Amino acid sequence: METVERAGRRVGAAGLLLLCLATVSAGLATSGCRVNENDIHRWESTAHGPDKLRAVLFHDKYDTALRVEAATSLIRMKPRQGRRVGIGILVETLASIAPEARQPIVAALVPSIIAELRKPPPVAEPGKPAPPDTSFPYKDAAYAMLTSDRTAIIADEGLKEGLKAALIDWAMADFEHRLVDRSQAYGMEQLLRLIGPTAVAGLPKLMTRDATRLDQMASLVAEHGDAATKEAASANLVAIAQFVSSDEWTKLKKPELEAANAASKLTPTEKQFEAQLAQYQEEEIFRVFGSMKKLGGRPSVDFLLGFAANKDQPEKRRQAALAALEGRLDRSNPSDIQRILEIATADAPDVVLDQAFRRVSEMPRELVVDKLYGLFRTDKWKIRRTAATTILKMSTVKHIDEFLGRLPEPKGFAMPEALTYGAYFGDLKEGSPLEALKKHFTAGPAPARASAIAYYFTYGTTADLPAVKPLEGDTTRAPVCEADPDCKWACEVPKEGSNERELRDVKTIGEFVQLCVVPAMQQRQPEREKGEKK
Repeated sequence: METVERAGRRVGAAGLLLLCLATVSAGLATSGCRVNENDIHRWESTAHGPDKLRAVLFHDKYDTALRVEAATSLIRMKPRQGRRVGIGILVETLASIAPEARQPIVAALVPSIIAELRKPPPVAEPGKPAPPDTSFPYKDAAYAMLTSDRTAIIADEGLKEGLKAALIDWAMADFEHRLVDRSQAYGMEQLLRLIGPTAVAGLPKLMTRDATRLDQMASLVAEHGDAATKEAASANLVAIAQFVSSDEWTKLKKPELEAANAASKLTPTEKQFEAQLAQYQEEEIFRVFGSMKKLGGRPSVDFLLGFAANKDQPEKRRQAALAALEGRLDRSNPSDIQRILEIATADAPDVVLDQAFRRVSEMPRELVVDKLYGLFRTDKWKIRRTAATTILKMSTVKHIDEFLGRLPEPKGFAMPEALTYGAYFGDLKEGSPLEALKKHFTAGPAPARASAIAYYFTYGTTADLPAVKPLEGDTTRAPVCEADPDCKWACEVPKEGSNERELRDVKTIGEFVQLCVVPAMQQRQPEREKGEKK
């Protein structure tokens, strides 16, 4: 986007050079008449009007009141070829005037801009569109004057702070409409960023159940707000979430949805309508959760933890609440750690547990690892696997011995667990995973042996086959898992005398190596060194 100041410079490069011509040959001095306000207003819409207004603003032979009127005309001048060139000319010309001569002009101009900014926003009459908001040029002019890179146009701190206060009030007076208006040269976010934390202090009051721009408000408060503003905004988001997830919301929205269906000539059954209303409510809940995720804050964190722990809530909503907590839990808060662990260790749907474990993985390892190891005793292998991978995400090579030593007894240990752990070992940092695993290939219980050897299932190549070959003779009984078909110890092998493949049970660690690990290794060639020929 080209700024109005740059636009003014493009027009102004030649314009300043021709100021004298503009005053002599364009009719300011030769007409025999004094320039008055009528001339100023007329020039707002003439072809050479911008240069004439520039001349009046620039030359000290005109009295201050007329120069201020010329400045105001440059502000309210209609766009030319889609650009408000008048504001750019205004800023460029003011910057070219000596500070002592500029001060009285600015001292009179700024209050007039403030007066325009403080006018109430236009209100639409019933059944009609809202009248145009004429305040945008004044906001753009104020912003351009405050951010001029040539000189401090507004040197008086009192004027500057008064203008900023008016800009804040202007933004809050009709925030949702003024946020998205495309006619403005400078966006609302630019304006609020310029002013800083005080600019967004009023946003929490606008974050109500009827607000349509919660997401943008939350982003602005998160980026620019001070601690008190963030806390207030977070609390208001909680109030909105409580309303949206309540029966009150359902009763309020039910007639609206019925009317919308009637307008669209839809006739859903009672069951279909209930599903329709539930989906509508869910979308609104997710919208608020999205704002909470951006903003965070203790009120939102406490609400989301409570919502996620509530077994009466649908699993998809509980999952969304936990997702919104990403990066928002306090790693130093024992309550946060305890509450997220309680959710992760509870009897909950898989999608809820998955998100809970993701949040647990964001906590300090030393504060959660024992609780996670405690889940190794569960008879639900998928939950155990999720807990185990959460531990491995927080671990380094030095933790391999600890991890393998905490694996459960062979009965109920699933083959997908071993394969998953083997893959995760390869991602561990601060040492060589393979060197740390080697001693476990031939020692320890079957779950530990199989998990260590499974490293080769993901990372082994044909070059590693000699190292693995001796392990094919290991007669240690493989774990047994019959909880469901997915957990069985079995691998696909070529069917004898056929091109087909069949599933063969794995009874020993040696068979696990021979039937499962080696075939996977045979599919991968070692990486070539740089410069090595193919």
